[in-house]
Amino acid sequence: MTQIIVQGPQLTRELVGEIAEKLSGQCQWQDSYALIENTQHADLSMLRQQYAVDINVLPADFETNDCRLIVMDMDSTLITIECIDEIADFMNLKPQVAAITEAAMRGEIDFETSLKQRVALLKGLPVDMLDRVYNERLMLNSGAELMLKTVQQAGIKTALVSGGFTFFTDKLKKRLNLEFTQANVLEHENGYLTGNVTGDICGAQAKADFLIKCCAELNIEKQQAVAIGDGANDLLMMAEAGMSVAYHAKPKVQEAADTALNHCGLDGVLGLLQRP
Repeated sequence: MTQIIVQGPQLTRELVGEIAEKLSGQCQWQDSYALIENTQHADLSMLRQQYAVDINVLPADFETNDCRLIVMDMDSTLITIECIDEIADFMNLKPQVAAITEAAMRGEIDFETSLKQRVALLKGLPVDMLDRVYNERLMLNSGAELMLKTVQQAGIKTALVSGGFTFFTDKLKKRLNLEFTQANVLEHENGYLTGNVTGDICGAQAKADFLIKCCAELNIEKQQAVAIGDGANDLLMMAEAGMSVAYHAKPKVQEAADTALNHCGLDGVLGLLQRP
């Protein structure tokens, strides 16, 4: 049975009724989303263009009540910024670094190469500038705290994995009570960045391996995990999960993901999980 979740700030009962009628489906209105079932067809491309709401078909083999883990990307997914771009801004190099970041997120260059190129440009920056990025520029995306608190109260574990840096994931882990984190380690000497990362790079495959490792530690199946991302380096991770969510993502990611949130904040994940 096809299940379609409709949600977004513009959502009204009248709008949902129209969509349900066009899909020849039965509608159940909830507090923050609507569930449409028993549809005769599910070609949603025209409806998505017509209505400013998120319309998603839930994966047929994903049981929302059986979800036990949510794994999130950090930059531009959990948080509003690309941390490395903001770090570079303190060296007046933001345009150069941001251009490389954007190309990597679109999948035009491989992530490992792009990270090395960008980190090299940060050589000589005082480490304490990272605190300024965290304190002055890092903000959570809309709905993030509500989503995390709700799923955590339901016993669902939460994890953060990033092609960014442990300086930020460590702080967010403590702040948001996350279960697992993984990211890249910026090398520094005598209080200054060296332009290198320490250890293996946390790229696309490492993100996928991280999700698999988290599932193993929790003794759950990958099918019980949700993966949320926005860039090309999230695709391998998203492919491993029972449900993948493209969050305000690049076109390549939206095409590959099971579901996409373009109008909702991260609290839209609650609608996909059919939680109030």
